[in-house]
Amino acid sequence: MKEVQPGIYRKDGKLYTKAASDKKVYGEQHIEFEGETFREWVPGRSKAGAAVMKEVELGLEKDSEVLYLGAASGTTVSHFSDILEKGFVVGVEYSDTVIRQLVELAEHRENIAPVLGDARKPEEYEDMVGAVDVVFQDISQRDQPEIFLKNCRKFLKNGGTALLAVKARSMSSSKTKGEIFEEVKDKVREELDIVEETELDPYEKEHLFLKMKK
Repeated sequence: MKEVQPGIYRKDGKLYTKAASDKKVYGEQHIEFEGETFREWVPGRSKAGAAVMKEVELGLEKDSEVLYLGAASGTTVSHFSDILEKGFVVGVEYSDTVIRQLVELAEHRENIAPVLGDARKPEEYEDMVGAVDVVFQDISQRDQPEIFLKNCRKFLKNGGTALLAVKARSMSSSKTKGEIFEEVKDKVREELDIVEETELDPYEKEHLFLKMKK
């Protein structure tokens, strides 16, 4: 078991995080190694996990404060929770149905705060979110770059890390993925510096993952 990024481990070609809870979140495999339990991080179920498999340095530290936009039921949030041994993740989700699973997850983990809110309106949850080290967004909407920048503007510390998973077909069905990705990069470059980028094939089709700095 080799630590390849803070709190992220690799063994036999698979990714793992050290389990903060013994409860499985999405049917992932748990393994024991030197007296500790590790959870497999399945890249086909997580854009961030896919990015790590594609050699992107997420920039998460064990004490990072993270704002996660599009938290859904908490698959990736659970792995962030494992990594953030001394940190915290605020997960914003719009669906009151989906967030129930995130709430259940948070009941077993002290470093997750589920927030029912619209990421297009960060003013709705600004009282619950302070300045953060990392903003991560996985929202499949036509205006995903604008949503992302609005939240980075409001919450991301200067020098902080911004991580964006872009789904091409959520933005346009007529343009090529290359055209869409270039448009997104042009938009975010107005406020952020792109330091790493990769497409997420073979784990996700027509997805671009961007790591940026403010």
